[in-house]
Formats: sequence, C-alpha cells, structure tokens
Amino acid sequence: MAQRTAHPAKRVGVIGGGQLAWMMGPAAQKLGLELVVQTPRDTDPAVAIAQATVFASVADAAATATLAAQCDVITFENEFIDRQGLQSLADGGTVFCPGLDLLSLVLDKRHQREFFAQIGLPNPRFACLDADASDADLLAKAEAIGFPLVMKTRRLGYDGQGTTVVQTPSDLSATWARFNHAPVLLEEFVPFKQELAIMVARSAQGNVAVYPTVETQQVNQICRRVFAPARVRAGVSSRMEGIARTLAEELDLVGILGIECFLTESDRILINEIAPRTHNSGHYTLDACETSQFEQQLRAVSDRPLGPTALTCPQAVMVNLLGLEEDEATHHQRLEALKQLPNATLYWYTKGLRPGRKLGHITQRLGPRDDPAAAAAAIETLWYGT
Repeated sequence: MAQRTAHPAKRVGVIGGGQLAWMMGPAAQKLGLELVVQTPRDTDPAVAIAQATVFASVADAAATATLAAQCDVITFENEFIDRQGLQSLADGGTVFCPGLDLLSLVLDKRHQREFFAQIGLPNPRFACLDADASDADLLAKAEAIGFPLVMKTRRLGYDGQGTTVVQTPSDLSATWARFNHAPVLLEEFVPFKQELAIMVARSAQGNVAVYPTVETQQVNQICRRVFAPARVRAGVSSRMEGIARTLAEELDLVGILGIECFLTESDRILINEIAPRTHNSGHYTLDACETSQFEQQLRAVSDRPLGPTALTCPQAVMVNLLGLEEDEATHHQRLEALKQLPNATLYWYTKGLRPGRKLGHITQRLGPRDDPAAAAAAIETLWYGT
C-alpha cells in the first residue's frame, strides 16, 4: 500500500532532473507548488525550474534523505533508483508517490510480466533466463517461445537499449553473450500493426483519470512520433482504457503511469511495458489536453483533485527531435524553421548536443480533416531533412 499524504503538499521533491522534471515547472507554478530536484549536474534541465536542488545521483539514497527533509512528498522522473536504500526512508515516514513497491516492479521486466499475468492482463508469451543458465536451457526456453523472438535485459533497458530480435536458434548464444550473460527475458515477437500507448493517473483517494489512447511510431527503437488520438477501430480505445484502469487500481498507483501496448492485425492488445511516471508518449498533453500529464502527476502526488483529460483539439501530432550529425549552428537553423509552423509549440530541453539524443519535441494541433502522418512528415523534413 502506498503511503498517503495527510493534506495537500506544498513542496514536492523530484528524483531526476532531466526534461521530464523540467516540464513540470509551469504546472508547479500554476498549482502553487515548489519543486526540489535531486540530479547529478548543474546543467541538467530541471535545475532551471527548481526552487532548490540536491546535486547527487538519482540512486544516492543518502542524498534522497537530504531531499526528503525539504519536501512533503517525493515523486520520480525516472525509476532507476536504489530501492533498498529508499526503504529505510519510507519506514521512517517519507512519502514516495508512486510507492516503492510499484517502483520495484518496473525495475525488473520479469516482475512486470509475471504481475500482468497474475492479474489477467494480456501478455506476449515469455520465459525467463537467469545468469547461471546453460546454453541448453537457453535453447529449450527459446524453442518453447518460437522464432523470431525478442531478448531483453531484465533491468535498466530503455529506448530500445538492451533489446534485440533473435531470428534463428543459431543466433541465440552469441546474442546472450553480447548481453554479458545477464538475466534476460525471452518474449514472443509480436507482428503488430500499431503500437499504442495510454496515460492514466490515480489519486490517493482512488480517483482515476485516463487520457486518450495514442499511436506511437518508432525509428531505430526510439519513439519518433505520436498521433493523438490513435486511429483504431471501435472498441480498441475502450479496451485500452480498461487495461489502464485495472493497472492503476491493482498497482495502488498514486501518480501517473504510462502504458505501452502492441495491437495485432486481429485487434488483440498485448502489453509491452509500463512506466510509473510521465512518459514520452504523453508529451502531446502539454498542448492538446485540458490537463497536461505533468500537471496531473503533481496533482496526484500532492493530494489535489485530478484534472480533466479530454483533447482540446480534434487531433495532434508530437515529433521527437533527436540530435543530428550536424554542428550547433545547423541545429539552431532547423529550430528556427520549426518555430514558423502554424499551431505548433516547440520544447527544447537545453541538453548538450549529441547525435541520437532526445533534445526536444514539437507538438502541432490539427483540425479534423488534417492528415497527422503528413503533418509529422513535414516536421521531420524540416528537422531531419528526410
């Protein structure tokens, strides 16, 4: 059971100081909240919007004790924390939202899969392999799943890192060796027609707010674009909402949760992963929903009423802006071109330039007859040149 705040919080601690924490700034100001951020570097984006900063690794539990002394409640920008180190703070009364049990679940993909199965939610077929397993064990479990299959590290993978498609049995051992024989998850390869995502928030009082289902599209296993709402057949969105509500209740969520799913050709929904925080697939909410995902997270964890989640425009598209193999001047020239787009809002995270790094995103509000794919393509031509 997550710990609850006894009254609306005024000062919220955030573990992590990247762009997700940075985008909480305007919402915190609107709600009259102060943010204190734990982050390693004074150049991290959220330092600019924080009322105070604890400079330390996000996994530094001693630093989190310092953070806790300054806050009413602590929430998270990412889940790569020292779970055991934080437990003593929770035992001493520090309020973490979401709770540490939920954070523990998402730290290990095996635990996620087993939990989904336990509560009856739709999973791909999967098997687990421990570090001390033999190649024979690996082959037997893989053959039970079938080829091609997906091999994932159980911990610390994100944006496609630690995930590989294995096409044939002859590739198995070499692939696992590239994972340094770490504990892995073997999953059925899902030939999906769309990847869907949904955000859901839940308050300490048990109220639930669900956002529209969106479609996400990946390039090189990193989210490139999001279409809101998802273009799906009748019934798919309602089933996505049902999955979101079930997870929020079963996880005893206090905060916000991102859920990524596969949609097959037969309109079967299979859960991919969850993230107990604001999520890239929900960035569109800043400009296209009545309450952004960042405001909703702060409302939930500070014991304020949840806000409405409806779209404020017929549809919207969000495109991630990754670092280019270009100099700084070229990046800024392309940013200036993006700023000229109608009904668009640009977010630039002020992070150091690096090819492939998420440096910003842009959201464009669209009318009912606009083609979101064409809108995304126009944005990407301005930024990526293709």
